[in-house]
Amino acid sequence: MAISQISVFVENSHGKLAAICDRIAASGVDIRALSIGDSSDFGVLRMIVSDAQKAKTALEEGGHLVSITKVIAVEMPDAPGSMARVIRDVTDAEISIEYVYAFVGVSKKHAYLVIRAEDNALTEDVLLSKGYVLATEKDISEL
Repeated sequence: MAISQISVFVENSHGKLAAICDRIAASGVDIRALSIGDSSDFGVLRMIVSDAQKAKTALEEGGHLVSITKVIAVEMPDAPGSMARVIRDVTDAEISIEYVYAFVGVSKKHAYLVIRAEDNALTEDVLLSKGYVLATEKDISEL
């Protein structure tokens, strides 16, 4: 049930992020969530979008370096402690988490935690066994 995340290499200079967002908007793709990690020279922009392949194509046509990575989006109540419980359950299963970020899904009134783990399949099994609901590509496109 992993979903697609696009990652974009972004030069850390004026207007680069705006150009990426403009290009995605022009392609008709909706950005659902994003996270950016940066250094003084560049950043890696990670996004959950309504159509990852369409966004990737649009960005590549604009000369951007883009990749698609599979991540897990875990549905959780939008309440204090929800994220802590999900992370604890994954950690207790001895799975290393590479990174996380969260977003709120307005239409369902749930929050989602995006997880990139060392073993996505095992992480999915652990989360499903704990009763969590994992978002699908369709769920994301319908938010």
